[in-house]
Amino acid sequence: MKPLTGITVVTLEHAIAAPFCSRQLADQGARVIKVERPEVGDFARGYDSRVKGLSSHFTWTNRSKESLTLDLKHGKAADIMDRLLAQADVLVQNLAPGAAARMGLSFEALHEKYPKLIVCDISGYGDSGPYRDKKAYDLLIQSEAGFLSVTGSPDEPAKAGCSIADIAAGMYAYTNILTALLQRGRTGLGRRIDVSMLESMAEWMSFPMYYAYDGEAPPPRAGASHATIYPYGPFAAGDGKSVMLGLQNEREWAVFCDKVLQQPTLAKDARFDANAKRSAARAEVKALIETAFGKLTAAQVIARLEDAGIANAQVNTMADLWAHPQLQARRRWTEVSSPVGPVPALLPPGAPDESHVRMDAIPAVGQHSEAILRELGLSASEIEQLKNEQAI
Repeated sequence: MKPLTGITVVTLEHAIAAPFCSRQLADQGARVIKVERPEVGDFARGYDSRVKGLSSHFTWTNRSKESLTLDLKHGKAADIMDRLLAQADVLVQNLAPGAAARMGLSFEALHEKYPKLIVCDISGYGDSGPYRDKKAYDLLIQSEAGFLSVTGSPDEPAKAGCSIADIAAGMYAYTNILTALLQRGRTGLGRRIDVSMLESMAEWMSFPMYYAYDGEAPPPRAGASHATIYPYGPFAAGDGKSVMLGLQNEREWAVFCDKVLQQPTLAKDARFDANAKRSAARAEVKALIETAFGKLTAAQVIARLEDAGIANAQVNTMADLWAHPQLQARRRWTEVSSPVGPVPALLPPGAPDESHVRMDAIPAVGQHSEAILRELGLSASEIEQLKNEQAI
């Protein structure tokens, strides 16, 4: 028995934010029925073909779901949605702004008929305000939320290398749905959840916002280094590899000078004896460190850092992450089925092993349409007619 076994989720979703949310629900045992466009499905299926022909984004966010193809503009779609929602606990949607409401799928339209239904709307900017109807994609929200202003090099801003605005919104949607389910257990009533990507990213941007509070200067763009703490970032070793390290306080700086740089007197050098001084003199500190590191391999640098108890990390590639010894040792990898055969998948964080979560197949477009429609009471002839009318 998984925590959400018995919970049914219907999704009108595409791209990343809503699918990422609903996959978390599926991981915990919820039945997730993904309503997709006939033939083509979720457009994220076509982003690339890097996973044996499947899209990398779709593979990541859509395991353990059932795919029902349905043209929502077809005359019979409303009846099918009614039948679906009559047995559902949650509706999740991230269609274009206002699209779900125009189809009669807003919380206000559904609550009287289905008082227990939780409706989660995910959008770029929320359902009110001057930006309500503005289109939103991950990079655009990263920019709008000020993330690009503090990320990158001093000369050029940079976006995050993964869809952090989508991930943030998806996780806030997930946690809000969990709390709404708990609340419904007390009140018997569903509620509406309105999650915006901008508000999700703004929450994540709270440190730099507070740092720039009341007109103060914002954190500078510092590449892979920390904006305000130094040394904290990548440093080159003698074999051409980089080592990431981080110092948090003056005690660690003294230990670093003694055991890693093997220059104990440097800790008391008046030019570098406080973080603010080191941060202001980054070029000089970097030169001192890399001169010492230049005589060592990255492995030797890491050995010294470990011996000194200084936080450090390798600057890994995707190939390194696939083969990461910690993930292997903790048995975090499993496999899920897909239309192209088994593909590797990480266990969700927090799950002690595969028995505690649901790790079922990634669906083909419309793979479950007929079975779901039969379950909803449609006859074989009715299903065939829907096919002929290209409604499914």
